[in-house]
Amino acid sequence: MSEAVQIGRLDLAPASAHRGLLADPVAAALEDAALQDASFADVAVAAIDPGLADTAAFCAAYDVPLEISANCVVVAGKRDGEQRIAACVVLATTRADVNGIVKRRLDVRKASFLSMDEAVAQSGMEYGGITLLGLPLGWPVLVDDAVVALSWVIIGSGLRRSKLAIPGAALAALAARGSGGVVPGLAVGAGG
Repeated sequence: MSEAVQIGRLDLAPASAHRGLLADPVAAALEDAALQDASFADVAVAAIDPGLADTAAFCAAYDVPLEISANCVVVAGKRDGEQRIAACVVLATTRADVNGIVKRRLDVRKASFLSMDEAVAQSGMEYGGITLLGLPLGWPVLVDDAVVALSWVIIGSGLRRSKLAIPGAALAALAARGSGGVVPGLAVGAGG
């Protein structure tokens, strides 16, 4: 990290020097991304208690504001017998508009969350730690515009025992690859 950043009670360190705290596909994707875009050089990682990986418990235990914590959810639908999958990144204070924007972006009649077993098997990551780095190439990554507007975002590392701190600009760069993108209105309020 070019400059030390402190978020809550996280013991953040450069992710590039702590590959053991990243799922294998995440470590490989981060290494590749850092070669292509300088904003990835500042990505940091912190070890956490895996029993506290779920967003609400994690934020409370580590004094991390929900407003800078993001969730990556995997959504699927079918069209003409073909399964279409997308990863959606929204702030923890919101939820992805699965039956509106995501369904239209996937061009399917019905969209729902990919089953836990399928998400884990296809991503190579642990459930509760799935992140947008290192996902299968065919999956579009849709990121809510409120997420990329943040200086720092806390998100999964691919493992339940750690979290990433990543600049919003880096998330925008990831979303721009492939058929994904930064999507205004991807998230709706948690209550509705």
